[in-house]
Amino acid sequence: MIESPCVACCKLDSAKVCIGCYRHISEIVDWNRRSEAELAAIMQQVAARKAAYQQQDIFNITTSPITQAEWQAAKQASKRSQD
Repeated sequence: MIESPCVACCKLDSAKVCIGCYRHISEIVDWNRRSEAELAAIMQQVAARKAAYQQQDIFNITTSPITQAEWQAAKQASKRSQD
């Protein structure tokens, strides 16, 4: 299993991408339920996002911690997409 890129610094930007691990909230909430192929694809997206963010002044990006409501909404969306 591919390890999570989590660095325990969950701060979402306006696009709901964590600026710690560069995953979208939907990729974070169901990481452990994804296939190896899906995880590999996410890791490719993570690398691309990281490179794009490094081109920006990351200290001037408005962020907020993941709220319980955001987490629950993302989990519900994930469940609906799996049905």
